[in-house]
Amino acid sequence: MAPPLTVLDLLNKVDGFPYPEGDPSRYSEEMKRLYTFTWTDSEGTFPIGYVPVSVIEALEKTAEDIRGPMKLDHDARTIRLFHEPATEEERTHLVARLTAHWRRDRTFLILKGWRDEPFPVYGRKGELLFSVERVAVGLFGFARYGIHMTAFVRRIDDKSRYDFRIWVPKRAADKSTYPSMLDNTAAGGLTTNEDPFECVIRESDEEASLPEDFMRKHIKETGIITYIYITDERAGGEPGWIYPECQWVYDLELPADGSITPHPKDGEVESFSLRTVEEIQEQLAQGLWKPNCAMVMLDFFARHGILTPENEPHYDELRARAHRLIEFPGPHWPNWQHVSPPERKA
Repeated sequence: MAPPLTVLDLLNKVDGFPYPEGDPSRYSEEMKRLYTFTWTDSEGTFPIGYVPVSVIEALEKTAEDIRGPMKLDHDARTIRLFHEPATEEERTHLVARLTAHWRRDRTFLILKGWRDEPFPVYGRKGELLFSVERVAVGLFGFARYGIHMTAFVRRIDDKSRYDFRIWVPKRAADKSTYPSMLDNTAAGGLTTNEDPFECVIRESDEEASLPEDFMRKHIKETGIITYIYITDERAGGEPGWIYPECQWVYDLELPADGSITPHPKDGEVESFSLRTVEEIQEQLAQGLWKPNCAMVMLDFFARHGILTPENEPHYDELRARAHRLIEFPGPHWPNWQHVSPPERKA
């Protein structure tokens, strides 16, 4: 029987990309299988993604009239792509043409989970560079965004030393990613030009049947968490994709009388259960939670005084690694100013 997972173990599972300053040898080894996706604006060149060698090889085999002009520097291990079209709309079309071609050719298993959901890629001035099909984001290692919400009730009883009971969903067994694992009450990806608050309202309705009017009055944004995840086979497709992620985190206190409770709606959730803090801690230790959802739950515990510097030896590391610096531009940057694209013609 495997030993119980510690907080540090759980952090390592979700924030798995090595830190250059903390583990330079491992970082150097990881970068040997990656090329840095670069972008150039009037101020110079900057990184926006990490591209595995397998994708570089596929790009070299793909005709230019499908992928567009490409500049590879094998010595510097950099790639420049999707840069030639003049507008965001044209660049988005080019990305879609390439990824749809690979999907038809079954070049990458990850593309089997195609969602028809555009995810944004940003420049450093707040501009939208282009959008990418959700499941194709990992091919290029672009940053992606989402929301996570934890719903709880206040209840004092002799079954827990804490007055929190938290609504925990179990993911459907037929989900293409992390089937049957435990999750946050509602969570989802943020599509291009979607507001995080509107996204959490939508996801809470679709996944948990929570009423919109109550949500708008009572949900509380608590900030963001950031990390860089390396996928395993549970994420769907090939393991090893790099995902720098930024998640907006929300808390929702529900009435203690049970008049409002989450219920499955869209089929993504098998069931909900109301759990004590101790039960969730045991589930986390058993590895039953989806990795990034485990980090959101640990963040909840830290914010609400359940995990403290006195009772958790890795408390400082939890706070730091839940707010990792991601070098690619986007809403996770301080003082971010998003520039809306011009309205498209019908």
